[in-house]
Amino acid sequence: MNSKTFRHWNIITGWIIFVIAFITYYLTMEPTVSWWDCGEFIAAASKLEVGHPPGAPLFMLIGRVFASLAGDPAQIAKMVNLVSVLASAFTILFLFWTITHLAKKLAGSNNELSLLKILAILGSGVIGALVFTFSDSFWFSAVEGEVYAMSSLFTAV
Repeated sequence: MNSKTFRHWNIITGWIIFVIAFITYYLTMEPTVSWWDCGEFIAAASKLEVGHPPGAPLFMLIGRVFASLAGDPAQIAKMVNLVSVLASAFTILFLFWTITHLAKKLAGSNNELSLLKILAILGSGVIGALVFTFSDSFWFSAVEGEVYAMSSLFTAV
């Protein structure tokens, strides 16, 4: 199989992994404010204020956009928590693509890949990404309005 076929399946599989992560995190997302600094981040993002130093300005700006999309003020916390859900799902997507990129380099030839090599590369990406998706500490940060999910996204990118 050629590199174009691999690229096609790599993109499709990556987006499937994204959907799995997004649905998992969305269904387990905090509906309101949770412990830690989440309440402060949600309140500061909602009013576009400065949270505790250093303030995470990009999180506050994106959180404000999502907070303004809440039709009901009672839904602001849920919308800011959704920022973390999306950032975490995109982190998983980029992690999958990073794993498959490295595995493809280890597999050898860029022009011709056997079906077995393609399955091994995609399988390693799926396993690595899903293990991280369901890891306790990452999942915990993925479902609440905290800056760790966005930090992980920028690290993955």
